[in-house]
Amino acid sequence: MSEFKQLFGSTSKSSNTIWMSSTDLMSGLMIVFMFIAIAYMVFLERKTEKTYEIVKEWNSSKTKLIEALHDEFDNDLRKWEAVIDDKNISIKFLSPKILFEPAKSAVRPEFQKILNDFFPRYMKILDEYKDLISEIRIEGHTSKEWKNKSDKDAYLKNMELSQDRTRSVLNFCINQIGHKIVKELKWARQKITANGLSSSYYYKTNGKYDKIKSRRVEFKVRTNAEERIEKILAKR
Repeated sequence: MSEFKQLFGSTSKSSNTIWMSSTDLMSGLMIVFMFIAIAYMVFLERKTEKTYEIVKEWNSSKTKLIEALHDEFDNDLRKWEAVIDDKNISIKFLSPKILFEPAKSAVRPEFQKILNDFFPRYMKILDEYKDLISEIRIEGHTSKEWKNKSDKDAYLKNMELSQDRTRSVLNFCINQIGHKIVKELKWARQKITANGLSSSYYYKTNGKYDKIKSRRVEFKVRTNAEERIEKILAKR
């Protein structure tokens, strides 16, 4: 027996050494995984904080922008037959008799006069928030109907009409009024778009379809808050 021990040593001592090595390895791996988990939690927390900061910043800026629009235009809305939609950051011109002739796209003189007054003041306000704006939308909307046309054909005819009308408004604002607001238009030209939407977003009064007010023009702001949040979330 003593000879066996001399040849091969103590088996219990060898087993203990192997067990201790395995234990040390497992402990080391647990520490590594723990640090990885902590680092990932810190990473997620920082993402959450940045996202919260963007949302907080935009909510504050949105509130200030809406207040600025009300301060500037509230006294004019009634005579323009317009409203400010706080939720969508939109100014809606709701009187078709002021905007266009029936089934025509040329901007009527009455609306030209309003735009001459409205657009420079509007762009001056937006210029203060340009870093948060991704798009300035001029939207043309119509009612559902078109004389002697099916619903499908009426929708298509109104789509063409709404697109022609919103391009007419954009053209008037840029070409006829642009010289008054050269500074504001330098950044805005790449963000102002014309969007004809037919009757896709018809107007409701007291929850019911309003044919007259559906024939409207809107100036709407879209922000880059979502884009900024997506960039943060996309980072690894």
